[in-house]
Amino acid sequence: MITLMATKPRLSFWQIWNMSFGFLGIQFGFALQNANVSRIFETLGAKVDNIPILWVAAPVTGLLIQPIIGYMSDKTWGRFGRRRPYFLAGAILSSFALFIMPNSPALWIAAGMLWMMDASINISMEPFRAFVGDMLPSEQRTKGFAMQSFFIGLGAVVASALPYIFTNFVGLSNTAPAGVIPESVKWSFYLGGVVFLLSVFWTVFSTKEYNPEELKSFEDGEKVNSATFFAENSLNDRGNGSRNLRIGGITGCIGLIFSLWILFHDLKAELYILSFGLMVFGLIQFAAGLMKRQGNYTNALVVILDDINQMPKTMLQLAIVQFFSWFALFAMWIYTTSAVTHHIYGASDVKSALYNEGADWVGICFAVYNGVAALVAFLLPVIASRTSRKFTHSLALILGGIGLISIFFIQNHILLLLSMIGVGVAWASILSMPYAILAGALPSAKMGTYMGIFNFFIVIPQIIAASLLGFITRNIFAGEAVYALVLGGIVMIISAGMMFFVNDVDEVKL
Repeated sequence: MITLMATKPRLSFWQIWNMSFGFLGIQFGFALQNANVSRIFETLGAKVDNIPILWVAAPVTGLLIQPIIGYMSDKTWGRFGRRRPYFLAGAILSSFALFIMPNSPALWIAAGMLWMMDASINISMEPFRAFVGDMLPSEQRTKGFAMQSFFIGLGAVVASALPYIFTNFVGLSNTAPAGVIPESVKWSFYLGGVVFLLSVFWTVFSTKEYNPEELKSFEDGEKVNSATFFAENSLNDRGNGSRNLRIGGITGCIGLIFSLWILFHDLKAELYILSFGLMVFGLIQFAAGLMKRQGNYTNALVVILDDINQMPKTMLQLAIVQFFSWFALFAMWIYTTSAVTHHIYGASDVKSALYNEGADWVGICFAVYNGVAALVAFLLPVIASRTSRKFTHSLALILGGIGLISIFFIQNHILLLLSMIGVGVAWASILSMPYAILAGALPSAKMGTYMGIFNFFIVIPQIIAASLLGFITRNIFAGEAVYALVLGGIVMIISAGMMFFVNDVDEVKL
């Protein structure tokens, strides 16, 4: 029987390996999406400055799904445990989307498959973040998230390089008639679907979760527990809804004014993503306020919004860092193919062999930065133990920013691999350090909900990037995608500076 002040047992290397292995498959799907979807969109007729708007369905889906899945997984306990049912469901749906995506006969179908794929990946991914917080004691969380980074990097290395491998080593065609996806890309997605499913199965059937009673007992023995958390954040004092009504009114009005400004100035339609997003958030807050006025405090919407409005201080500080980091990453994912094929290869015809050669090299570049991330993942906990998690993450972000900016100065495609080293270090840290810091500031009872809410600060910058980068590239950068990468590098360096304002309340030297 577990004592009242029990602490979580330290897990072995192989136990942490097994519980993280599913991320190999998740990243197979994610990497195939990042490296090839812009290529698929362009093949199906999308113009370069319209690509961001086609990508926007993915982050919007994550914005909606992750906090809901997190909230639901916090409340779940069944045959497969608390988080594992969501791993499994997401893997099945993602694998289906990976098989359908490269066979899309039209651009709108490809965009729909991107939406479905990202929704499914989010169903699997969010509970995996909470899984580490559930299973590992404070002193092993950095190692746990680093292990996830390793599998993310490993999966992405192989997945990003698959079109190149299938073209040069298997002999599949890398070109196709207009409007048709090359065979090398199709078979990459098919293999990705199989790997996604099998790797998640491995974690589901090799790892046993702690039950709710065990987690509560473990939490009583940790520095950050539910009672302290609720007291500090006044979550037991839900109020009468006035705060929600006030936030909803202000946000909704800002969104309405912004929408009218876009309309009267005849600006591009993608800007409505921001204005409508603000109005929808305002309406949701207003609805929650009205529910409270009627005495309904247990509705999932009310609970999630209360948690958003009263998130821990450390989480709010990390949110700023995440905002700038992910804006930079989204700029890279959207524009690297266009930047490399045009700025370095001098190709603009998406049907040409030169363009497809450049697009394949982008896959190799993405494989390199993910490979660097996989290797650096094991080094980051060592650096953090000798310095701090804050310093480690800041240094990594600076290296990533320099890597993105350097692409502008490169003419030889081989040298792009040097740029990707800096990006890989930043990627490894982005996938581990913020989550290790955050997990120590959250109670286990709300680990899933807050990990889902934390995804807002990954998704919102992506929505803003999707809304603004097309406009900026078209009107300020004269259609030169490489300048979007330079902007991303500058923003990533800004995020490094913001890291020094974060209060790491639960750092344990390894």
